[in-house]
Order: sequence, then C-alpha cells, then structure tokens
Amino acid sequence: MEDKAFEAQVKETVIKEEVVYHGHIIDVVDETVVLSDGHQTHRDIVHHAGAVAILALTADDKMIVEKQWRAPVRKVTLEIPAGKLDERDHGDALAAVNRELNEEVRLQAGNIKKFAGFYSSIGFADEYMHLYLATDLQPVTTELPQDADENIGVVYLSFDEATDLYEAGLLDDGKTVVAYQYWKIMRLEQGLK
Repeated sequence: MEDKAFEAQVKETVIKEEVVYHGHIIDVVDETVVLSDGHQTHRDIVHHAGAVAILALTADDKMIVEKQWRAPVRKVTLEIPAGKLDERDHGDALAAVNRELNEEVRLQAGNIKKFAGFYSSIGFADEYMHLYLATDLQPVTTELPQDADENIGVVYLSFDEATDLYEAGLLDDGKTVVAYQYWKIMRLEQGLK
C-alpha cells in the first residue's frame, strides 16, 4: 500500500554523503540527513548491487542447496544457489540466474520464473534479492569459470529432508527459508504434503 501523504511527512533529505568504506561487494556511506521535523541525524547505509537466489527443483522434486563456509557467521551454511548482480549481467537479474546456476551447480534451467523479491536487511542496506524458481534442469554444455574464493558442496534435499532441517533450525539463511516456504506452498497447492 503506497501512502504518498505519509511519505511526504516522514521523508528525509540527504545533505551530506561520505563514503567511509569502498569494498568489492559493498560500499558503506555515512549520510547526514534532515528529518521531517528539521533535526539532523546520521544514517549508516550499506550499498549493494543486488542479488539473485534460485529455488532449483529437480525432476524428482528435490531442492538443490549448497553448503559453504560463511565468514560473517563463522560456520558452514545450507543455502539455495545465489549471487550478486555484477557487470556481466548488465543489470539483468535473469542473466544472473543463468550465470549462477552454471557457475555454482553446473545446471541450466528450461523454465525460470520469478516468485518473490525483498530487501535483505532494509534497516541499513539497499540490497534487493530477486528470488526465482528454476525447473527442467539439465547439465550445462559449457561451464563458466567458478569464483576463485568459493568452495561449494552441492546437496539435493527431498522435501522431508528440507523440512527436518528447517524444523531443526538448520535452514537459517533468509533467502533459503523464503524458498523453502514457497516450495511448501507449491506442494500444498498440488495436494502434496
């Protein structure tokens, strides 16, 4: 629900912007803003190019997840294939989906459909995550180079296995939780449990 009147009442005006960190994946900016009541404050903003994530389902109804080390949480996580939008994609999320499927799981999809999108951490970052369903999976004929800094193990989960992991709190990555819930809804609509 869009509320232009409320937005006009609370909109902040940026009067100064300072890049305090420029990295490979993110930029961190200190913004000085004027609030709607005239007071000034600071906002720490993380800028990110955006990303895609893929609920890849096999012909025998298994979800493909990756296990990989994630430095911020200091553990191996289970996640659906995903990656950031970069210059190779020319701003096209669908191109990123195809590239990530190839790089990370060496598959291509005959059917791809966007089913959701969200800001991953809207309180301080502008990263927008596009979620896609990929089916009719086949091995790629030409493999793209994999990212040198990624060590990925590929796992195929049945719905029951994914449910057990979810209920045990072991599917704790946001995009993967959304994908699992979407898969669950799809199965319920098909009369499956």
